Amino acid sequence: MAQRARACTVCHGDQGRAGPDGYYPRLAGKPAAYLYQQLVNFRSGRRHYAPMAALLTNLDDAYLHALADYFSAQTVPYPAPKPTTQSNAENEQGRKLVSEGNKAQRVPACTQCHGLKLTGVNPDLPGLLGLPVDYINAQLGSWRTGRRSTTTPDCMATVAKRLTAAEVNAAARWLASQPVPLNAHAADHKPAPSQDTLELKCAELAIAQAEPAVQEPRGAYLARLGNCAHCHTARGGAPFAGGRAVDTPFGAVFSSNITSDPVYGIGAWNTDDFWRALHHGEAKDGRLLYPAFPYTSYTHISRADADALLAYLKTIPAQARINQAHALRWPMNTQLALRVWRVLFFKPASTEPVSIGQSATATSAAYARGAYLVEGLGHCMECHGTRNVLGSLSGASVGSVLPGSQWFAPSLNDSAQASVSNWSVDEIARFLQTGVNGKAAAQGPMAEVVQHGTQYLTDADAQAMAQYLKALPPAANVVARSVAAGTSTSTNLSAGAKLYETHCADCHGLQGQGRANAYPALAGNRAVLMDNTNNLILSALNGGFAATTKGNARPFGMPPFMLQLNDGEIAAVLTYVRGAWGNQAGALTEFDINKLRRSQAP
Repeated sequence: MAQRARACTVCHGDQGRAGPDGYYPRLAGKPAAYLYQQLVNFRSGRRHYAPMAALLTNLDDAYLHALADYFSAQTVPYPAPKPTTQSNAENEQGRKLVSEGNKAQRVPACTQCHGLKLTGVNPDLPGLLGLPVDYINAQLGSWRTGRRSTTTPDCMATVAKRLTAAEVNAAARWLASQPVPLNAHAADHKPAPSQDTLELKCAELAIAQAEPAVQEPRGAYLARLGNCAHCHTARGGAPFAGGRAVDTPFGAVFSSNITSDPVYGIGAWNTDDFWRALHHGEAKDGRLLYPAFPYTSYTHISRADADALLAYLKTIPAQARINQAHALRWPMNTQLALRVWRVLFFKPASTEPVSIGQSATATSAAYARGAYLVEGLGHCMECHGTRNVLGSLSGASVGSVLPGSQWFAPSLNDSAQASVSNWSVDEIARFLQTGVNGKAAAQGPMAEVVQHGTQYLTDADAQAMAQYLKALPPAANVVARSVAAGTSTSTNLSAGAKLYETHCADCHGLQGQGRANAYPALAGNRAVLMDNTNNLILSALNGGFAATTKGNARPFGMPPFMLQLNDGEIAAVLTYVRGAWGNQAGALTEFDINKLRRSQAP
């Protein structure tokens, strides 16, 4: 876990003792349930910090528990507090708020929940000592403004909103000036309420327990492979209730509510209604659907599978969430434009393919099955295909940049890109089911596809998809290979080599050889050498973990170097990587890094 947690400790300090600038708080020794809940809050959007959200997006609850347990068990000394600069009156005001609260404002003492020694209370209340004043101020400010929240009942939001800005500052400065007791650790019980404090009746945060495994219905399997929940669930929202933005070159399309709600969802739809949506791209009321809902691929789904999928969706708890209006530019926001687009570019499939319920045993059957999964339910070409200026798939897979994210979905059959073309069938199947295969690790949107979708493939289905993908004809070089604009010099290569040795070599090896089953090799890595460098740059900027899957339950992570290195430094180290150990690819410039850094969410 220490090695896996390095993606965290680059910012939060060795063993989680806190970052040197005070912005990244101490993790060591905090109650495990509290740390777990904060990780969940960052992942779900209740806490807002884009690098943390990007780092955690592919981690499941079990892995978050493991990370929380690791940091909770660390015992490292606290630094000496800095003396306060506030007046005696302000200092006394802060002490009274922390120790006694303010009964008139219905503000309890901090000691009431966080322990008499302010060192936290198990299982889920953190200590308040040993934190910099700026960090405490920032967190209380976030509670007051709603930028930070937690599950109901949100006690801290209630308390913080009853405090004035001056009171927040006074309490933060007093707390930051207090020494941490020797051998400080979280207490096991809250103190009994005194006459001078106001106890808030807040329920303990419940840690969800794993439910026993049950036989998954066929429709649930289909929904996983189609990644329905991921697209139809807003970040932090109810599953399948819609509201997730799908970026297109023409604006944002918001996914719809597909829960069993009869008014706002699809609870009142029958099998014919659902079939028209999947096969013809038409809603129950006759409206034409936008192809951001990939009916251009789903038209290949069999009627039997469509019926099974609807049967499963009818079991999803109803959510009365109104569908959000799309934010498309004129004329693409009109049904007339959509009708013209469909005349030009869409024709429903005329025949039903092999049903997903059939077994893929013989090679020919496996190929047909794989084609069905890749071209239909899996809708792989929706990302890996190439679109014209009106957003229609051209049929060729030459790779494309995904709208809104800047991640590049490589060609599936071009050996010059990070494709599957030179992998074995078993390597492709393993990648789909685990997200790693010894040669590559899924990143960005592909990691989400693996985590929420393909990891649930049966062995037969994974092999079938792999056989089909392996059989794709080699791509013709329809796009001329370009040489990167940057020019390497001995100076920036030397600087890049030093940065690589400092920040990268321990994981990826001095010779770029990587570590088996942990960190991919960089020498000869096609994702490193591609003409399109978006994925390489975004990986360096955002870091992140591979998908957590049944076959890779605790993946290794990479820290977000956007917080550690400037544009020139990242350009230098990536230029070095693209030219070292026999790699032969063009240099990168500060501009290459900056244009992608600016595209990332704040």
